[in-house]
Amino acid sequence: MSDWRVLGFTSTGSKRPDALFGGPDAGLPTRMVRASGCRVWDTEGREYVDYVMALGAVALGYGHPDVNRAAEQAIAAGVAGPLPPTLEEDLAEALARRIPWLERVRFLKTGAEAVAAAVRLARVATGRERVLGCGYHGWLDWCQGGEGVPAATRALYAEIPFNDVDGTRRVIREVGDRLAAVVVEPVVVVEPTREWLDVVRAETARVGAVLVLDEIKTAFRLAVGGAAERYGLRPDLVVLGKALANGFPLAVVGGRADLMAGAGRTWISSTLATEGVALAAALATLDVMVRDDVCAHLHRVGTRLMHGLHRLERRHPDLVTGVGGVAEMCFLHFATEQVSSGVARGCAARGLLFKRTAYNFVSLAHDEITVDRTLGILEDVLGAIG
Repeated sequence: MSDWRVLGFTSTGSKRPDALFGGPDAGLPTRMVRASGCRVWDTEGREYVDYVMALGAVALGYGHPDVNRAAEQAIAAGVAGPLPPTLEEDLAEALARRIPWLERVRFLKTGAEAVAAAVRLARVATGRERVLGCGYHGWLDWCQGGEGVPAATRALYAEIPFNDVDGTRRVIREVGDRLAAVVVEPVVVVEPTREWLDVVRAETARVGAVLVLDEIKTAFRLAVGGAAERYGLRPDLVVLGKALANGFPLAVVGGRADLMAGAGRTWISSTLATEGVALAAALATLDVMVRDDVCAHLHRVGTRLMHGLHRLERRHPDLVTGVGGVAEMCFLHFATEQVSSGVARGCAARGLLFKRTAYNFVSLAHDEITVDRTLGILEDVLGAIG
């Protein structure tokens, strides 16, 4: 297959060789042919233990049998049709039972469009245009400043500083009654402080704006209800994605019924938002999450991994400058770009895919033995570089 036909090598930017390994190399894995559990196989037949986990979209492990079975049944039932499927309402009810602040929901395909939908709903509800954000919210125009984004659109968006109480309060108050929404990713390299979360919630309400919690990475990982559940924060709207359907494409925008009702005053719709395969996969994923207490497993195994990363930091202070993230999604800070690339390449040569930047993800398929072997490989690689 000719790689040049896909512009930029791949359609998912974070899977490019330069993103994963710091650049292309003949000995590095570039494309996969299959995945199972926490392992993947490349085009050369080489096997790797994986912590990329589809950029956090897989929390149960690749090809979980319960999820596959549900997806296969949905395929046999026709995938998509002219009427909304019963699975749409079934999944909405199941999510609302587990996440009570989801009073109403809409399904979409990607996290980027779900967050954009939440911003649209906030603008409908408030009649305002300005938006403040914190974290990464996708590639669409409303939150990006790159080429091709109109200057007038860029002018409507600014950022609040993560975990900076005074700075956040000041920026929200400066925008004041022009502010439609504050969109917050609840974990940005480190955990949020209680004081910062309280200020975000209080100041957003104070100016009459909508608080949108971007739980694309954190829901179904930190808890089924994500960071909102773990930290006791009640958002007005929330967006869910990634691990929601264990790798099948699905996202949710949901929250207060009065805000969600704004969907009837604007247009938020997608032909494949209600295709049945992803809906069935998500329903099965949620069942496994609850039945097997998956989030507790992720925390336990992730804590073992994170403690090991801190040990590596202490043993190799010239190479490793810190540990980022939380137990369920963590990574190493490296002293230089050369070190980070060297570690990623060295790990791949030893059968380990370990991201050199945010984040590495554990799954239900990772166990203590796998984590210990991973830490051993990282130790060997750092020792060889040092």
